[in-house]
Amino acid sequence: MNESWTTMRQVPQDMLQERLQMVKELAKDENETELYEIVKDSSTGEHFLHYAYIHLTVADGTEEAFHQLLPLESDDVLAVMFGEQSYAYPEHWTRPFLRNGPNGTYVWFDPSESLAGAASDNEKLAGEIAGMVGEWKQQGQLDAASVKQLLERIDRTLKRDE
Repeated sequence: MNESWTTMRQVPQDMLQERLQMVKELAKDENETELYEIVKDSSTGEHFLHYAYIHLTVADGTEEAFHQLLPLESDDVLAVMFGEQSYAYPEHWTRPFLRNGPNGTYVWFDPSESLAGAASDNEKLAGEIAGMVGEWKQQGQLDAASVKQLLERIDRTLKRDE
């Protein structure tokens, strides 16, 4: 099967292992808990930036490995290889990428959707709080008890949205 992973909703881990070839290791930390490398799909010729890290749970001593694969255009491959383009996760991972998920599959994650959703939620919350402050100002009660009541109302609103 030579299907591009960019057209699939989920990519089986065994397919990735079978088709991925390492092109160039870019960075590895001294504890070997983080790795960046450029990899290539041997069936399609597509390149990806592979970021892997190992998370150690101190409480029970277990390790969990996380992998992300960011599709790269030809120009990006060369720019990253020659150090002309930054590639650090998550700052430079602004396009959809594959990340390992449950049941031995990789799923597409679009960071722009997460950021847009959080921004609109925050804007809604800010508008709600601004409305509370506006009501408080219109009432004209500027004593300490009134301020305390306003702040408690804002605090309840913030806790509700956590």
